[in-house]
Parts: sequence; C-alpha cells; structure tokens
Amino acid sequence: MSNGTQSVRLGKIVKEFMLEKLVYAPEFDNILVTSTDINRPGLQLDGFFEYFGNERVQVIGKVEMTFLEKMSSQQRYKSLYELFSRGIPCVIIARGMEPFPEMVEVARKCRIPLLRTPEVTSRFVGNLIAFLNVELAPMETMHGELVEVYGEGILILGESGVGKSETALELVKRGHRLVADDLVEIRRVSSKTLVGTAPEVIRHFVEIRGIGILDVKYLYGVGSVKMTESINLVVKMELWNPQKHYERLGVDEQYTEILGIKVPSLTIPVRPGRNLAIIIEVAAMNHRQRKMGYNAAETFTRRITEDINKNRE
Repeated sequence: MSNGTQSVRLGKIVKEFMLEKLVYAPEFDNILVTSTDINRPGLQLDGFFEYFGNERVQVIGKVEMTFLEKMSSQQRYKSLYELFSRGIPCVIIARGMEPFPEMVEVARKCRIPLLRTPEVTSRFVGNLIAFLNVELAPMETMHGELVEVYGEGILILGESGVGKSETALELVKRGHRLVADDLVEIRRVSSKTLVGTAPEVIRHFVEIRGIGILDVKYLYGVGSVKMTESINLVVKMELWNPQKHYERLGVDEQYTEILGIKVPSLTIPVRPGRNLAIIIEVAAMNHRQRKMGYNAAETFTRRITEDINKNRE
C-alpha cells in the first residue's frame, strides 16, 4: 500500500540535528515540513518574493547576517517581518551566530520557530537536504522481511505462514543483520535507489508462530540489527507447486517493480528439507558477482554451446 504526500515533523528535525531553540514552543514540534528544498533568503531580505516557496525551511548564513547588519534597526525589522509573516516552517541560523534583537522580536510576534546550529552553512544545508530527501521520499509499505546478507539488502516476500520470519531469524543466527520483520517501509530516495526500514513501533522485533514476539537486538546483540538498508534483490518465497516450472539456469533475469524502480528478483519454492537461509546467502553472493560483471549462468550456457559445436565439428 502506498502513502500520499510525505511530511516530517519539525520536532524530529530539531532532535536529529540537535538544534538550539532560540524562539520555540512545544506545539512547534508538530509543524510539518513537506519540501526537500532549502532556501537561503538573500533576495527575500531585499524584498524580492516572486516565486518564493514559503513551504521551505529558511537557513540564514553569514552572507545574510552581514546583509542584515548593514541595515538600520527599523529596516531590519521591516525586512525580517516580510519574511517571517509568510507562514514559513522555521528559520535556522547557521555558524552559531547571534540573532539580531529584531529577529527574535519578529519570530515571537509571527510565532515562527527560530533555531540555531553551530555547523557551517553549506555543510548544514547539505546534511539537511540529504535527511529530508529520505524522510520525504515517496513511500510504500510492504509485508515481508528486509535483511542485509553479505552487504546486499534482500527483501523477502511471500504469503503469510510460508516461513519468511523463520528464514530471517536463521540468517541473523548465521551472522547477517535484520532490518525489518513483517512490515517494511520502502522509500524511493533517488531515481535508482530504494531504501527500506521498519516502522519504529515494531523495529527489531520478530514474530515466530508458536513462540511469540522476540527482540532480535537483545537476543543476538546490536550487531545483528540495522536501521536502514538499500534494497538490491527481491526474493519471493512460495510453497512448492509441482505443476509450475521454476528457473533452473538463471539466464532469464526477473524483476519486481517497486515505486517505479525495477529490482532484480528470484522466486524460491519452499518445501521440507530446503535450507532457505543458505539459498538466500548464495543468492546474495551470486547477485554481487553479477554486479561485478560475472554471470555464472551465462558462462555455463556458453560452455555448453561451445561443447555442442565442437562435437558437431
């Protein structure tokens, strides 16, 4: 299932970047930021507001502060009021610089959060954009498991009861890492990259039928879990169907489309006696080999073809 327009609460940004609260109120935590774009309001401080995006976080750096410093107190108040009165989510002062008294006064009057960071302006803006690109990326929630196996993010899908959680737990026991069990929140962070994580309320918990809820982090240690992981391969688990033809060579590549991105995928038939954890380990290693330019199926097919041609000659 897909979500609509994404947003992130200002309180989460304040906590993530440890921003100092110069003018703030508890209810400001719930202000929603909906744009990944950041604005440095140089032109706006000079009165130019055409094409101004008031949904953007405003960051004031040394250039803007120097420009404001050259104004009289009355001009500064008027310029800042024009900016703060346009319903912006917040203003963040970089480099740990002191705000002008007029800035604090206008922020209080317009009830706009005024925050501060000690970071250099360009570095802070870059980090904030990267954070917002992830938080506000298009998202889809899928039922499955997400594990990291040999550095590859493996999304395991399948019907309820097919053994997804048990397979994920076996992989953790073999030294790999769990990202999400049962529900995976998948975000499209670029035109080629999908990143998955678990909803916070169920993060690092696994449900095993007959036992109940297990906390993987406490059972196997903090090295057994991971917060997020890119999705490199989709493994679909299904009960063995003797009437169905399953891939034997692996020459024909399969894909699963998620949020408009095609991800390489495999279908693994499940029946008693198959060690699914080992199969997924091998699938992860084989996928890495393919990314590095070696395809075992193509090599095998070429050898067979060469042998047949040689025998004909």
